[in-house]
Amino acid sequence: MSRQNGAGNGIRGPHSALTDFLASHNISANQIRRDAEARRRAAAADGTPDNQTEQQEEEEEEEDDVVVLPRRRGRRVAAVTGEEQRKKENKEIIDKIKAKKSFQKRKRLNDSDDDDDEELLGTLFKQRAAPLPLPGQMENCAACGKRFTVTPYSRNSPDGGLLCTPCGKELAKDAAPAKRKPKRPTTGTGVGRRRQMASAVLDGSYHPGAKSLVTLCIQTLAKNIDLAEDLGGLHPMVVDKIARKLSKHRLVDPRTLNLFLQSTAEEVNIYDGGKLSSDDFIKIFQTVPNLKQLKIRNAVHFKDEVMDYLLTRNIELEDFYLHGANLLSSEHWKKFLRERGKSLKSLRVYWTDKHFGDDVLAELEECCPSLERLKVSHNQAVTGEGVKSIAKVKSLRHVSLELRKSVHPDIFVHLLEKIGHDLRTFSITRVPNADNTILDAAHNHCRSLRKFRITDSEAMTDEGFVRLFTGWLNPGLEFIDLNNCRQIDSAHPRSNPDNVGLCSNGFQAMMAHSRKAKYISVQGCRHITAEAFEKAFSATTVYPEMRKLEISFCEEVNDFIVGSIFRSCAAQLRELVVFGCMKVRDVVVPHGKLLIGVPNALGMVIDGNDD
Repeated sequence: MSRQNGAGNGIRGPHSALTDFLASHNISANQIRRDAEARRRAAAADGTPDNQTEQQEEEEEEEDDVVVLPRRRGRRVAAVTGEEQRKKENKEIIDKIKAKKSFQKRKRLNDSDDDDDEELLGTLFKQRAAPLPLPGQMENCAACGKRFTVTPYSRNSPDGGLLCTPCGKELAKDAAPAKRKPKRPTTGTGVGRRRQMASAVLDGSYHPGAKSLVTLCIQTLAKNIDLAEDLGGLHPMVVDKIARKLSKHRLVDPRTLNLFLQSTAEEVNIYDGGKLSSDDFIKIFQTVPNLKQLKIRNAVHFKDEVMDYLLTRNIELEDFYLHGANLLSSEHWKKFLRERGKSLKSLRVYWTDKHFGDDVLAELEECCPSLERLKVSHNQAVTGEGVKSIAKVKSLRHVSLELRKSVHPDIFVHLLEKIGHDLRTFSITRVPNADNTILDAAHNHCRSLRKFRITDSEAMTDEGFVRLFTGWLNPGLEFIDLNNCRQIDSAHPRSNPDNVGLCSNGFQAMMAHSRKAKYISVQGCRHITAEAFEKAFSATTVYPEMRKLEISFCEEVNDFIVGSIFRSCAAQLRELVVFGCMKVRDVVVPHGKLLIGVPNALGMVIDGNDD
């Protein structure tokens, strides 16, 4: 492609730095050159020497400082002197400085007047006369005179110029620290707020609406726990909430432990002892001589020496809850039961692996005549022999077992035959081989149960649950947990010809028997049909005490069933859990209720606002 030459092609030669500078101030170098030539020609016509003409030009330029502006659209723009232009620019800058709050404040403090304009002008001219060097150039320090290389982080000297790095650091030390802008509170429905809400729902601390004053105070204290010296005479319930909050954020350490150790206290709850040593646990028994209830989770360093010290103190524990004490030997467990078991009413042991076995449970009959509650969870040492030993403790009212060793169903039947009549709680978790014989034994021998839990059974049938709840002389249950009682067949997961697990008939019999239940979980019982749900939560059926219902992974649950549940349990229901119920899509949630696990983009929690 050819390029045409001409005046209008927009191609110009390179510009010098002086030309660019003059152009930025609306000064035409060509016009100055033409005026100078015109003056020379006029002087030559008058016979004036060239050197005199040049001297006269310099004098005229110094006196007038005339600036000739270029032509625009064929019209001559009026000439404006450089002095007037600078006055105009300086006036605008001074007006901007005067409008700033910092200038107004300094003016009030110093009682200054308009004479400060001259000071501002002087500073302005000084800065224009001596521009700061660019990064990479060499400069002398305005304070010490040392030569250094200018960087983008070089500090300005108050008297003008730049400072080297050492002098700049000294100036920074003397300068007042900059005020940090306060962090704005999180608002809206962002990811962070949804995550906090989900966490609060899962740990049971979420409540619709405004937070209570006690909750706000506890949160403030948890954030400033380093400033706390004593919890004073707070109510034990408030102290327990503070302990839970600190444990959730892993803030329980040897210093914060002292906040919960009061000499007059009878109860100490530590929900996270992972940062505590054996000496810290010993300190508990040293500081709280009247201790009756002790609860420690993640008690990794609760070792034999801690138990030895406990036995030297005159402390009679009534409730002992220990979680994760893997280093506490069986010999010390037996020693504790023999020496302090008479006062023990509740013993709950979690995650003790192989150091809490059948030999320890064999001591309960003789050493713990007042024991009413026993819970052994996540244990690898207890076998059927240990369960038989539990059946000999006639004082037991609450039994909860989660064992890793397989126990024959007949042993659980034996336990119910011996102590089932007075049991308030019967809970066995993760028992795949539990069958209908256990259900029949509960139907024949249990008359006082309030809490009933059997999970992960693969042998119980729907007919067994019907026999359990039909004509059962036991009053209505308050707590029912039958999650994952179902058929496990990877080849045919939907086929269930023998009605293994909790199915439709058993579910209806359970709901008819326990109309005043507070908590029910049938999670994973996928063979309960939609018709069974509709009959259990019909328009004429009311469950006045129901507070939480879990029906996750019951595949027939749909929007109509969820709406029926909200209607039948309107009085007390707070949470309805529907994870895996893919037919739940668009439900109007009543005000103050929580629908958890909805498979949509709104999140796992929907807090209704419909009155």
